[in-house]
Amino acid sequence: MTPLPPPQLSLSADEARRIALRAQGFLGAPDRRAGTRGVLRSLGAVQLDTISVLARSHELIPYARLGAVGRTEVEEAYWSGDHAFEYWSHAACILPIEEWPHFAFRRRARRARGHRWHVMENAERSCAAVLDRLKADGPLNSTQLGGAKNGGPWWDWSETKIAVEWLLDTGEVVCTRRRGWKRIYDLAERAVPDALLHDDLDDAECMRRLVAQAGAAMGVATRSDLADYHRLKGEQVTAVIEGTGLVPVEVEGWGKPAWADPAALESVPRGRHRTTLLSPFDSLIWDRPRTERIFGFTHRLEAYTPKPKRIHGYFAMPLLAGGQLVGRVDPAREGKTLVARQVTLDGPKAVQPAADAIAEAAGWVGCEEARVERVLPETLRAPLEAAVKLTHDRR
Repeated sequence: MTPLPPPQLSLSADEARRIALRAQGFLGAPDRRAGTRGVLRSLGAVQLDTISVLARSHELIPYARLGAVGRTEVEEAYWSGDHAFEYWSHAACILPIEEWPHFAFRRRARRARGHRWHVMENAERSCAAVLDRLKADGPLNSTQLGGAKNGGPWWDWSETKIAVEWLLDTGEVVCTRRRGWKRIYDLAERAVPDALLHDDLDDAECMRRLVAQAGAAMGVATRSDLADYHRLKGEQVTAVIEGTGLVPVEVEGWGKPAWADPAALESVPRGRHRTTLLSPFDSLIWDRPRTERIFGFTHRLEAYTPKPKRIHGYFAMPLLAGGQLVGRVDPAREGKTLVARQVTLDGPKAVQPAADAIAEAAGWVGCEEARVERVLPETLRAPLEAAVKLTHDRR
């Protein structure tokens, strides 16, 4: 195994945190002109998820960085024209269309495997039928193609659904948008610009680009951080790290080798910190060990935890303020009222940031009122209720 190069620079824990915040778009003036598309290009991947409480997670990502951007504008920014596609990155993600060639390694791996966890009865016939329909009538969703399920549980997919998802995995079909949360499929030859429609890059070049992109999106990262961003393996990162341009650094308290984006080291991170609620699927906090290492904050999505065992709530959203994670808010909507069902705060200093974040979120989703229910610690309930009312009224 090739020994790792010595670190070229030592960073304090605070410097690393600020670098990470700036890289993710939470420190300094936001690029409002670039908007949602700029956020997507900067992050390299925006995770999709079925849960919608305050809003869908992919809507919350630009909101957290840019403020109250129009939700319809967010969807159009992602999906109009040929700016983005959906594929498997950290999870199911919206990706900049420019990254299409760099996922060739994953498409090849899917082809080599030969099937998904679902197996088709007649793969050749079923895939041909899907491609013929899309060629003649596309873009289409799975229902329009003939139905997604056989009538049983959600995982009991129809032959058509298995076929179109297989074609998506292997790159003959592209998801060009979501409508009513259903994927809209089209032929890759129609959806991907000609200059990008190729699998010419070998696996090493694909991974080199994705590791470099992950490093730029995180600012500073360990090997496991870099691997987790696009779900690579640690050994794959090690094999290409020297060719990425990332700079070996040492970070106080991390106890592991790390690498920084050279552009992130050119200037000291300065500017205004964003105060906002974060989706649990935000790339700033994707990886629990990284979140604990940078912010000293442990967070777990409890949506799939039985209700009696939840500690912070169904969709508890971490509260970012002053460059730190200082609490959680579990939101819900009742008509035109945003309800903070449970708020957990680190202390009195988090009260006003929480009120600001709740009031801004309420306005963004069109709520006319905001109400706080349970607060921990209980001594902060009255101050938070008063601050939410005052802040909301001012808006």
